[in-house]
Order: sequence, then C-alpha cells, then structure tokens
Amino acid sequence: MIAPEIATVHVAFEDTAARHPDRAFLNVLPETAEIYGIAAGETTYANAADDVAALRERIAAAGYLAGQRVMLLMENRPAFFLWWLALNAQGLSVVPVNPDLRAAELSYMIDHAEPVLAVAIPSRGDDLRASAQTAGREMPVITPDDPLPTPVTTDAIAAREGGAADAEAALLYTSGTTGQPKGCILTNTYFLDAGRWYAETGGLCALSQDGERMITPLPIFHMNAMAYSFMAMIAVGGCLTALDRFHPRSWWASVRESRATCLHYLGVMPSMLMGAEESAEDRAHNVRFGFGAGVDPKLHAAFEARFGFPLVEAWAMTETGAGAVICANREPRRVGESCLGAPEGGLEVRLLDDAGQEAEQGELLVRRAGSDPLRGFFAGYFKNTEATDEAWAGGWFHTGDIVRRERDGAMFFVDRKKNVIRRSGENIAAVEVESTLMRHPAVASAAVAAVPDAVRGDEVFACIVPKDASADPAALAQEITRWCLTQLAYYKAPGFIAFVEALPLTATQKLQRGVLKTLAADLLDDPATQDLRRLKKRTAA
Repeated sequence: MIAPEIATVHVAFEDTAARHPDRAFLNVLPETAEIYGIAAGETTYANAADDVAALRERIAAAGYLAGQRVMLLMENRPAFFLWWLALNAQGLSVVPVNPDLRAAELSYMIDHAEPVLAVAIPSRGDDLRASAQTAGREMPVITPDDPLPTPVTTDAIAAREGGAADAEAALLYTSGTTGQPKGCILTNTYFLDAGRWYAETGGLCALSQDGERMITPLPIFHMNAMAYSFMAMIAVGGCLTALDRFHPRSWWASVRESRATCLHYLGVMPSMLMGAEESAEDRAHNVRFGFGAGVDPKLHAAFEARFGFPLVEAWAMTETGAGAVICANREPRRVGESCLGAPEGGLEVRLLDDAGQEAEQGELLVRRAGSDPLRGFFAGYFKNTEATDEAWAGGWFHTGDIVRRERDGAMFFVDRKKNVIRRSGENIAAVEVESTLMRHPAVASAAVAAVPDAVRGDEVFACIVPKDASADPAALAQEITRWCLTQLAYYKAPGFIAFVEALPLTATQKLQRGVLKTLAADLLDDPATQDLRRLKKRTAA
C-alpha cells in the first residue's frame, strides 16, 4: 500500500522496491521486444531502482531544476517509466507525448508546455526538432541513451503551496471543445491517490499484496495506464506488462505468457476477441477481472461466459483522476446494460438538466466529499484559468457527460454534452479537426461530427463545402484525407467525407451541431459519401 505520508511518485516506488526488491516490476514480452527492438524479459524492483538512481544522478549533474518540464516520446517502452521516476525524484514534471501526433500538434504542445528537453525514440527526434523550431522554442531533443545537455533555461514552473505532494508530476494533454488540446496539471497526489484507490477498492477488482500481474495494451502516455495500471502495481508490489498496442490474434497468448492476473481493456477489444473462433484455450489464463469501459452491451455477458472473468465497467476522466471514479465493481451487477455502477462513499454527484435543475438524467457533476472537494482531481488547465473556473463552476466539476440514474443509484452513460468524438478510446475535438480541414486550399468550409462505428465506437465524419464544386469527389476526398494525415494523428483524420453545398448554420452563422449530427447520420449510407477509413493507419504519415 502507499502510506499516507508518502508525497511523491518516486518515493512510493522506492518504498515498494525496498520491501519487494526481488519481485518483477516491469515485463516486456518477446513480441513487444521485437517490435521495439529492445530486450525481452522482466526487470525487478531492485534493478529498476538502480537504473532510476543512475538516471537521477545524470539529470542532477546536467543541471536540471525542480519545476522544469521534460517531454517524453517513448511509445509504450519501459524506459518511459524509468525516466518519469528519475525526473520525479528531482522534482521535474513530464509531458507525455502521443507518438501518433504530427507537426502541427507537436508544435502547439511544445509552445504551450515550454519543456526544457525532449527524450524521444530515435525515429521521432527530427520531428520534434522541426516542431520546436516552428514553435520558436529552444528545446534539445535526445534519445534515452544520449548524454544529457545543459538546460537552455533556468526557468521553472511556480512551486505550489503544500510541498511535494501538490507539485506537478505530469502535464497531460486532453482534447476539449475549444479546438486545441488542454494541458491538465496532474500532481503527485493525483497519481498516488489513483494507486491507493485501485489497491483499496476491493470488490471484483480486489488486488492482493502477493504479486499481482497486470497486462495492458493501452497507451502509457494516457492517464489510464500511467495513473491506474502503473500506480496500482507500485501500490501492491505487482508487475506491469505493457504491450506496444492491442494485437487481437496474439492477445490471449500474451495474456498467458505474461501470467496476468488482471487486465485493462477498451470496448473495441472485447468486440474483436468475440469475433474469433472459440477455442479450448479460451479459459487457459489466470485473469480474475478486466477493468475498462465501453464493452458492447450485446457482448458483455457472452464474453464473460466464454472467457471466464468479469469485465468491470468504470467511468473517470483525465481531469477527475481518482477524485471521482464510478465503477460497477460490486455484485449484483447490471451486465449488458452499459451500467457504470453506483457512486460509493467519498464521492458526491449531481445530475442537472438543461435548465440547471436536479434531475434523474442530466449532466454529471462530481466532487469529493469532505473538506477537500478537489482532492485527487487535476490541479487545473495550464495557462487557462478561465476553462478551469468554468469546469469547477459552483464548486462542482462539470464533466460534460449526460448520465441517467435509477432508483437504486445505478448510473448509465447516455451521451456527451460536449462536442468530443470518442474513437477507440481517443478523444477527438471536432473543432481541432475542423480548423485543420479549413487550412486545406480546396476547402471552403468544413464541419465534423461523430457517426457510430461498430468496432471503434465513433468515427469522424466531415461535411465539406469544396471551393470547386466540379472537382472529382473521390480524388478530392483522398487528397484532403492524406493531407490531414500529415497534420494530425491518424485517428483524428476524417473516416468519411461528404461534399455538401452548405453547412447547417444559424442566422448568426454559428454551426448547428445538432442538425449537423443528424445530417451526418443521414449521409452515412449515401453512395456519394466517401469512405476513407482504409487510409487511417498508424503508418499513414
């Protein structure tokens, strides 16, 4: 367990390493090792502690200061965690980078976060250097094995009251409704409380102190793997196996080889796994539970019956962390009903309708019970106090999610109030995609909406008014999409494009989002709509 007096992520790791030095800490399977070109096998807590200590000495000797930020672009490699622990030990914050981001996104993030250094895999170093130059920021870029340069600046983020526990440990960027991603300030307490929550929640997700082993294919630059998977294993002295990504065909072989006792999932995973032929080895594993969100209700019970363990659905956000988690972790469960479970002690919730009145269906508002309602939440949006204040209006965090509550307290996700597209677990701000499309010389105007996708949840649908109405639609749609893939992460590019004469606008020329959503749904099966989903691949750029 993470003791109450522990104030930083690094101290929590050191404490566990001292108690369980010979236990496995991080595990790399041969498949992942081959993809990344790194060594396969387990790293013990003691070995990791030695590596972190050596790296910490290098950081200190180079002159890096507490309060500075370092970007980490390392995909799902274990080196990410070692660098984070070493930087955390010196009081520096990390800016995890999604490796799918492209030029415009990287330039924005570099300019906004003001990092003093980037540590990246060799194949992305030039991209980061070019993006830093575009942003007008002097930011050295090194590989994990390169010598550390002297910091180009002595600037540091302001220290927060409350000491190390309230110090920034990471700046995570999440898509919002205003176009550009917001930087969520996450403190040491944020991460420590995530580990504590997982270790203490009990129920179907109960973790023992006897050497749990978790496997996750989710990106470690997101809060799920970084805060929950990683910190939970530190809290109980467990071992984390992080795959490079989800591979449906080899998934169960990986689960068996990792000796996983628990796993994390997104809704797309059960759908793909249920599509495979049944096998005598479907239950040949040690998994007690899966923890995640978005399982297809029609497949929920069938998956559990076939593979022999519960899929525990949960709700949380980057902003809420462990401050507000709703989890279907207790029996009896509402399997196959998209039920999030009921809020438990320590969490206060409200549901408000469009008129701001209490209702049994409405926007979910959350806060911690007691004297510290913000505990466990993010500390705010970096350089955006207005958005922070808006999110916390009235002393409650406004989630932007519409939820329904039944008499027994069980909650069910209904829809998103905010205009965010959720594709395979990634949040996509429609405004960000629209602003990118508008920069293409052939586009007069553009608007983006979510349409349902049987595998990925949502897909990006773009309605575009072309400057040349006589242009060949198939060729133009491909040109626009391929260009988007050089500007945005592949998953943000349009999966469908429909060329229209005009967008649905109000009398004051504001986009009618509700009408657009209906239009996109109507056009989805129109033969003239261009299906570009085949172009959306990680290697597209």
